[in-house]
Amino acid sequence: MAYLNLFDYVVISVYFALLVGLGFYLKKKASSSVEDYFIGGRTLPWWALGISGMASWLDITGTMIIVSFIYMLGPRGLFIEFRGGAAIPLVLMLLWVGKWHRRSKCITNAEWMIYRFGDGFGGRFAQITCVIATVAGTVGMLAYLVKGVGLFLSMFLPFSPFTCALVLVSVATVYTMVSGFYGVVFTDIFQSGIVVVGVIFISLTAGSKVLDCGSLATLASEVTGNNNWISSVPHWFTTMPEGYKCYQHLTMFMCFYLLRNLFGGMGVTGDPKYFGARSDRECGTLSFLWTWMLMFRWPMIMGFAVLGLFLVKDLYPDQTVLTHAATLIKQYIPETSKAEWASVLSGIINHPQNYSQELISGLQSLLGGDNWGDKLHLLSFEGTVNPERILPAVLLFSVQRGFRGLLLIALIAASMSTFDSCVNGATGFLTRDIYQKYIRPNAKTKELIYVSWLFVFMLVVTGFLFAYTIKSINDIWGWIVMGLMGGLLMPMFLRFYWWRFNGAGFAIGTSMGLCGAILQRILFPGLDERLQFTILGSIGLVGCILGTWLTRPTDQKVLENFYRTTRPFGFWGPLKKILSLDVRATMEREHRNDLFAVPFGLLFHVTLLLLPMQLIIKSYKAFWITFVLFAIGLTGMYFFWYKNLPKDEKK
Repeated sequence: MAYLNLFDYVVISVYFALLVGLGFYLKKKASSSVEDYFIGGRTLPWWALGISGMASWLDITGTMIIVSFIYMLGPRGLFIEFRGGAAIPLVLMLLWVGKWHRRSKCITNAEWMIYRFGDGFGGRFAQITCVIATVAGTVGMLAYLVKGVGLFLSMFLPFSPFTCALVLVSVATVYTMVSGFYGVVFTDIFQSGIVVVGVIFISLTAGSKVLDCGSLATLASEVTGNNNWISSVPHWFTTMPEGYKCYQHLTMFMCFYLLRNLFGGMGVTGDPKYFGARSDRECGTLSFLWTWMLMFRWPMIMGFAVLGLFLVKDLYPDQTVLTHAATLIKQYIPETSKAEWASVLSGIINHPQNYSQELISGLQSLLGGDNWGDKLHLLSFEGTVNPERILPAVLLFSVQRGFRGLLLIALIAASMSTFDSCVNGATGFLTRDIYQKYIRPNAKTKELIYVSWLFVFMLVVTGFLFAYTIKSINDIWGWIVMGLMGGLLMPMFLRFYWWRFNGAGFAIGTSMGLCGAILQRILFPGLDERLQFTILGSIGLVGCILGTWLTRPTDQKVLENFYRTTRPFGFWGPLKKILSLDVRATMEREHRNDLFAVPFGLLFHVTLLLLPMQLIIKSYKAFWITFVLFAIGLTGMYFFWYKNLPKDEKK
């Protein structure tokens, strides 16, 4: 009860009870059919799917990472998060990738492989490989979520990060298992409302502490050593602390991440929300709402970063004590690795009697006062302020009890929304595309749902085991986005844009990229993210080309069906002749509009995220410049995208 009072615990307990209760309430509806369980029976409204999309992209772990970069860089931290947190692929999902997936009328992305490559050797090879790759990616994401949740909650509860993560994930597992996609969507809507309350509270609290832009810039320079903290312009070189120096060349990383995510977004996997959408139009409108809802995340993130600056200034007027404290811990516990650092700190803070009295006395002397243990939470392995713990530290020190419980729920809600979406998607692959297709084709709905529960349990356990090999949440996130997804990028991309690409090419390219990513993680875990992406992407491309040219082309009837229904652009010359002239003209006009909308969509998307952050720090000149760019982007989106959306024909 050191950090939370009775009211906090009551609020959190009621929240968990409501969440599990909602899951069981939706159990009957979700159990009606496999289609109901995995994509909501294609009956859910676009606004519900859009809100759920926002919630699925917002989690504790990701929010902690983004807060860490905003704390170190100011608004420019957004440009590092072109890597993933800024959701750049959503622009392409909005314009064409979402509707292309919906047109297949499939339930999962692995089932989509049969639609694209046929139900022969190539298609089945691609389907099985897609399931394996998705499961590997899901395990990586679960490990990332578990690591972040454990680091977060262990600052508020007298338990280890493992125990804290176990409790939270157990609750999320229960309601995800019983309620399926209905539970994902409706709990996401419920949790999104809680998140908005948290956004308003933190934004107002941070804004009230910022007197003006100039004084904040001075404070940020003193605390972080970054003289350009207030700027929204990416610089070629910027100051970064130990453990993050690889990001000093900010503009280069921004451009690299932008191109990687644009390219990757063109072949992004099928989100169940698009398979469950009722029309092409709703694929676009749910994505547009999704983008606007994501904007709410960024003022909250900036609020936490600003409050973090004030907090660090108060706690550590002289930050050199952190270097001495880290050295002292390593001296008395020399076997401590970076991956174990958080657990060691938790042990020292909560059970000091289990450690050398000289160590405890030394830490008390360095950090000073009765709150030396609280200060220890922010100590990094490198002996600096740990930016990944700025968010929970702000809640711990800068928010009064009572309100602290409400904000904890907002962030827990965000994390559980990501967890349920991630697990639901992978479970659908294992149940429908492996168990039902190859093991028990005649299995009844009840049996399939019970099997899906088993798969949920297996995924969660594996994710937990992987989580405790991770040094930091930034470490695992970088590998997921640049290593694992880099290895899988080329097969995912080529399946939409090259007619000759076949199932064997997809399977071999995916297998080589996946194996390469896993080996790289084992043998070269510290490899630069740019090299991870370049090397593993090249391995995947070689596998795609070899697999495609060494095996037979996809059956012509399968290709024609895919092309008629999906209507993609790219290298589809031999297939265009099967369309009538009027259909081809309509399709080409749609393609032109989609492509012309890309730069406007990017401008709209990025400036939408920047604007609220600039308001929080009272950077009004930058705000109005950004607003003009935002208006240009939104205008272009209206003329090239919104005006050309098809009428709402649900078919």
